[in-house]
Order: sequence, then C-alpha cells, then structure tokens
Amino acid sequence: MGRINFLALAATAAMLLTGGPALAEPGKLTIELNKLEDADAGACRAFFLFRNQTGMTFEGFKMSLAVLDANGIIDRILAIDAAPLPVARTTLKLFDIPETSCSNISEILLHELSSCRPQNADEMDCFPILELTSKSAAALVK
Repeated sequence: MGRINFLALAATAAMLLTGGPALAEPGKLTIELNKLEDADAGACRAFFLFRNQTGMTFEGFKMSLAVLDANGIIDRILAIDAAPLPVARTTLKLFDIPETSCSNISEILLHELSSCRPQNADEMDCFPILELTSKSAAALVK
C-alpha cells in the first residue's frame, strides 16, 4: 500500500472513530411549528416540535412569542415555558393562544428567550444554536 493510500485510510478511520467533522460543529436546537388547530373557547392550539441535537439537556427554556395577525400586526405576546428539553430527543409541546382563530395568524415571532439554561450550567445565549421551521401556514421566525 502506498504512503498516500495509507494516510487517506488513516484519516478516514480517525473520522469514523471520532464521529467525523460534523461533531466538531455545535449541534442545533430546532423548533418546528408543526401545526395550528382551533381549540375550545376560541383559542388556537399550537403544536411545537423541539429537536435537541445540541449535546445538552435544557432544564430552562422560556420563550416570548409575538403572534402576528393576518395583516402582519402584533396581536399578542405569549410567555411559553418549554422546559425540559432532553438531549438527543424530539419533544412535542402544545400551547394555546387564547381568543385567537388559527386562520388569523400569519406569523409567530420568537423575539426573546428569557431563559435558556442547560442542566447543571449557567444561562446561555441560545439564539446562535436555534433553527426555526414551520409546517403550518403561519411562519415561525426570529
């Protein structure tokens, strides 16, 4: 075996043993607005999926969401506590948006994280590790 082939094989083996270069980058915490569904008493129920690939469990995760109506005007602001968010898991969280029809929501803005605390650690800035998506007609943005 030539020297170049041996070095390529050694580099490939090292990547396989260490999990490859993708593990060197910080993992993402994906928040997906999966669906909106009209609920009792005129509320809209929001179904969120949290996919935690950060390597950390979050024991604190509080969001402030601005709900924009069909005209793009802020209708209300909600404080949501989504903790705990276990590591390497997808977690479903349901939240009711009171006195709001789902068809009147054009966008939900994550404008503040009042708490993002990994287990056994200090608060951190989670905005850089967040990825937001939506499968509903309403957008989820930051």
